[in-house]
Amino acid sequence: MSNEHTRLGIRNNLFTFSTLVLVNLFVGSMVGMERTILPLIGEQIFGLASASAVLSFIVSFGFSKAIVNYFAGRLAERYGRKKILLVGWCIGFIVPILVIVAHDWWVIIVANLFLGINQALTWSMTVNMKIDLVKSNERGHAIGLNEAAGYLGLSAAAALTGYIASVSSLRPEPFLWGLGFAIIGFLLSLTVKSTEKHLKLQNGAGSNQTEHSAIMVIKMVTWKDRTLSSCSISGLATNLKDGVAWGLFPLFLLDKGLTIGEIGGVVAAYPISWGLFQLITGTLSDRWGRKPLIVLGMIIQGFGLFSIAISNNYTAWMIEAAVLGLGTAMVYPTLQATISDVAGPIWRASAMGVYRFWRDSGYAFGALLAGVVADLMNPAAAITILAILPLASGIQSMIRMKESLIR
Repeated sequence: MSNEHTRLGIRNNLFTFSTLVLVNLFVGSMVGMERTILPLIGEQIFGLASASAVLSFIVSFGFSKAIVNYFAGRLAERYGRKKILLVGWCIGFIVPILVIVAHDWWVIIVANLFLGINQALTWSMTVNMKIDLVKSNERGHAIGLNEAAGYLGLSAAAALTGYIASVSSLRPEPFLWGLGFAIIGFLLSLTVKSTEKHLKLQNGAGSNQTEHSAIMVIKMVTWKDRTLSSCSISGLATNLKDGVAWGLFPLFLLDKGLTIGEIGGVVAAYPISWGLFQLITGTLSDRWGRKPLIVLGMIIQGFGLFSIAISNNYTAWMIEAAVLGLGTAMVYPTLQATISDVAGPIWRASAMGVYRFWRDSGYAFGALLAGVVADLMNPAAAITILAILPLASGIQSMIRMKESLIR
């Protein structure tokens, strides 16, 4: 198939690129519909007294998303990005239905297994398809727009469902919106053009053409390549912190006397900040380099988490949630841009899959650790102790990473 009329760059592929940005808005919304209220459902409807039990839905989500992330990369290279994207949306329809009809907590856990699969397939494909379309010096900007759309969708859905729950009930009303998100996301994805021609163009443009086996890619991204493995550690620490925020913030703030509406405001402020700042940070990484943003962003996340744990008023929590979002925004698109810089086009989707496996396993590890510490002590203590991990990751990135951006 000829690549004669295929060109790389955001402007040259504006319609497809913009549609993918819009698709990821709805991908993020699928997670956002749960963000404020699912921990409260566990405590108030199913009577779960243990933080570990309440956070079990994040464990199922994190591990399923992490595992499927790896296979999503391999499947995309074999069957094409668009087919995998559409399969992901078909699985997404199951999630809100299961939450609505759940008669026991284990059904919620199963629903989040499906949510993890949905997110792994759809979010991975929107990232990979955008990287296929753009030039090498646009990767940070492209991923920043993708992640911004996803987390703005997440935050808007978190605020919306929190409000709906406060004026109606915890279910089914908020989750009816989830069905709408899935329908719109699927229909938009049908209109997206395949990016295989663009990937072939990159393969023939003088990029690193070395092909690696699946085992070699795992080794490189996990420990063998210092830059790639540093990205995996920082990604894991970032989503470990997010697992803590997702599972413990609503319970922590409820203990502090906030209403469901106020909890929704704080819970939404964090991903709103995360989403908005990614409009800037991804582009900055194309100009300033990847490493400075990653190191500083990890340190800000650690301090942001610690400050939330020791504060005691609504205004402070809103500000600190925004700061936490800033730190996350500095690293989230930048880590993926770094993977794209180092991995050649032939094995890039696989490398991204391995990175996203380690990154999203952080959800599960964060929920497990947070649940255990919160049960032994309290939510505030768990948040305080786990703030150490992003700080430590920032230090290891400073020592081990090499700058990957070629100017």
